[in-house]
Amino acid sequence: MPTTDPIADMLTRVRNANKALHDQVDVPASKVKEQLAKLLKKEGYIKDYQLIQTGVQGTLRITMKYTHDRQRIITGLKRVSKPGLRVYVGKDEIPRIFGGLGTVVVSTPKGILTGRNAQKMGVGGELMAYVW
Repeated sequence: MPTTDPIADMLTRVRNANKALHDQVDVPASKVKEQLAKLLKKEGYIKDYQLIQTGVQGTLRITMKYTHDRQRIITGLKRVSKPGLRVYVGKDEIPRIFGGLGTVVVSTPKGILTGRNAQKMGVGGELMAYVW
């Protein structure tokens, strides 16, 4: 059965795997989810991800990242814009999470970017998620 918000589903799976200290989590793949996983890896929240071709859609296998003593790197994930209530911001309205310690994920015309990169490029877009 298809979900109404696949991005929220992905973030929930990552959040649950993180809380249970799992090493990996599998998510149904899509291009947007792959871009989001790429951003999370680049920002240092996950160790790695790989696209596994299974059937038509494929699976995105995300390898979680923890400190050397199994402490969580991701302490929080929050979906901001939802299908029922989209949240858009201009380039000057992009919020900062925990004084810049967290990451704002923004879907822009130039792809999925962090809030800092979107401001540098001078673009706004849809607030997808907060990660800290």
